[in-house]
Amino acid sequence: MIEQEEVRVLDINSEFLGVPPEVLMENAGQVVAKEITSRFGEGLRIAILCGTGNNGGDGFVTARALMKANRVRVLLALPPSHIRSPEARLNFEKVEELHGVYSGEDLSAYDLLVDALLGVGAKGEPREPYATLIRAINASGRPVVSVDVPSGMGTGLAVRPAVTVTFHDLKVGMDEGRCGEIVVKDIGIPAEAERYVGPGDLVHFPLPSPDSHKGQNGRLLVVGGGPYTGAPTLAGLAAYRVGTDLVFVACPDVVRGVIASYSPNLITVPLAGRRFGVGSVERTLALCKGMDVVLLGPGLGDDEDTLAGVRGVFSKCTLPMVLDADALKAVAGHLDMLKGKKGVLTPHHGELEGLIGQPVPKDDGGRTEAAKELAARTGWTVLLKGRVDVITDGRRVKLNRTGNAGMSVGGTGDVLAGITAGLLSKGMAPFNAARAAAYLNGSAGDMAFEEYSYGLMATDLLERVPRVLQRCLSKL
Repeated sequence: MIEQEEVRVLDINSEFLGVPPEVLMENAGQVVAKEITSRFGEGLRIAILCGTGNNGGDGFVTARALMKANRVRVLLALPPSHIRSPEARLNFEKVEELHGVYSGEDLSAYDLLVDALLGVGAKGEPREPYATLIRAINASGRPVVSVDVPSGMGTGLAVRPAVTVTFHDLKVGMDEGRCGEIVVKDIGIPAEAERYVGPGDLVHFPLPSPDSHKGQNGRLLVVGGGPYTGAPTLAGLAAYRVGTDLVFVACPDVVRGVIASYSPNLITVPLAGRRFGVGSVERTLALCKGMDVVLLGPGLGDDEDTLAGVRGVFSKCTLPMVLDADALKAVAGHLDMLKGKKGVLTPHHGELEGLIGQPVPKDDGGRTEAAKELAARTGWTVLLKGRVDVITDGRRVKLNRTGNAGMSVGGTGDVLAGITAGLLSKGMAPFNAARAAAYLNGSAGDMAFEEYSYGLMATDLLERVPRVLQRCLSKL
């Protein structure tokens, strides 16, 4: 069963995999027409009521397929100038001679009505002129076939069809009470479009409002550094590269100047001592106030006092978090601490074994099951890094196959953690942030590999993340 917002993900990923939207629309309309013919026969007078989006486009294809053996009339909710997508417009032009804009016509004069008004992208209770059309359909007394979902499904005003022909899989909320008899049809969406992350998974990216100001698009606190200075720097800069407004790096005072020297964009905040530890907990918790997300781990090291300090912050922090690197060591053996909190864990294979306390098979199936088990046990999203990344919240699973062997270089995991935390700080849900981050990080690495081959460095990814992001967002 597909969540309704995931339909757009599938459409974009299908196009990325070589199946363009016009092919999916053609297939959708054809299977609806075949289902109608098999159920109701031919020689019918059919009204196909179409909206201005892709659901209407499916209706136009249905009309073209049925017109050879039936008397078909396409009734538009709005004038043709309102048709939005190029695919829908192209198919409208093929049936243009059949159309009219609905103006109170008696729908009971038809033998069959086809509801192609509003698809899964519609939000809220239908407004005019759709509200009037839905009431007219329901009052007609004629059998109704809905395309993909009944228009207005889940609201107080919805079409009540005899049959709904839905595509690829059931959508969340569909049942016989709302949809009549449900028929699921394949329209050619590749299995890989659902299984693997792609540019479509960026549909959840929150575009900034033109009126937003500094801090409204994410405030991130990175807690890291001490033994290592590059890791928190890479993570912080990666968050900026996905549009986080403000990135603060809380680090031991002895390395603050080094981290600050890498980039003036990072806001460094000193913590007492040469290493992060229990003595830094209260100061760090105070810094959490006013933040949206905390990233714990990059470059901290695994000194026992450091790990105890991580647990001290984690136990009292109520913000969403990303736990990476040494922070994963800190919670290994203490997984009950994760319950009731939310965020993303970013282990590699060895760290996953440390977290669950047992060996994990190296095949994709074994890795996936172990990651799902950890996610289900903790309530956190797990982003398991590897040749194929596994992203799961314990219920849903996505795989990421972007990336290359050159990314074994140090620092690419810090970039991934920073991207994940940055997206989380912008308001994305943990699962959505993690799957988008895996795709962005791997794709940036692939882009860098084209230029630098096995000589790529983590900093090369930073330069390319915005380019991959722009490319993905241009598809939305």
